[in-house]
Amino acid sequence: MEASRKPAFAGIFYPLHRHVLRAAVHRFLDAQTPGAVAQPPKAIIVPHAGLEYSGSVAASAYALLPPAAEQIERVILFGPSHHVPFQGLATPSHTAFDTPLGRVPVDLRTVAGLNRLPFVDVLDEAHRWEHALEVQLPFLQELLRSFSIVPVAVGHAAPEEVAEALEICWGGNETLVVVSSDLTHYLDYQSAQRRDAATARAIESLHPEEIGHDDACGRVAIQGLLASARAHSQSVTRLDLRNSGDTAGPRSEVVGYGAWAFR
Repeated sequence: MEASRKPAFAGIFYPLHRHVLRAAVHRFLDAQTPGAVAQPPKAIIVPHAGLEYSGSVAASAYALLPPAAEQIERVILFGPSHHVPFQGLATPSHTAFDTPLGRVPVDLRTVAGLNRLPFVDVLDEAHRWEHALEVQLPFLQELLRSFSIVPVAVGHAAPEEVAEALEICWGGNETLVVVSSDLTHYLDYQSAQRRDAATARAIESLHPEEIGHDDACGRVAIQGLLASARAHSQSVTRLDLRNSGDTAGPRSEVVGYGAWAFR
């Protein structure tokens, strides 16, 4: 086991070279329309496709972070396991995650606390080739001052398990929760719009049971977050809802992307 997890998708999902990556991240952030100053989010839902496809949607959420840049010290990252099947939730044994922008330390104390849960296991294989969490790091690295991460891959798990894990590391203003998920996959443009709109309504009304199996690849993590949001009296704001047909792809088969902020 290497102490740090090496980037697996640099040069594939986002630029390989540091200066090109920084420029791309800031291009998406700078394109966001400035809004009224609002309370920074406690949690966000963001997509995880290639930067050219979903970067603009993800940026709508990450652009809310600068007012809390010095306050946020820990980022909890939940995302689906796309390639490795397993039961429950998986943490890594790595002490840090690398990207072309540098090294991000893992909060080992919080990870150790999660590992005491009966449905959480250390499984590096679930993280080695997983993009859902990795693609979030460049945005965080460019926006936050100094922070650690708690990376959690979600396998065949129950939303209640995600909510229980979140409760352990919910914390206060020093902690940001990031749930990584795309929405529908490979529907035609109009069908995707209808399905994703229904998923958006379920998220915004805090009704996790209304999100179907094929509505979001990170469905279980979203459902767990919605349960936690209810328990912590969080409100939800939609920031963006589009698909790859709006950003960088054809409209015959699209992938849906959405971004939400919880306060």
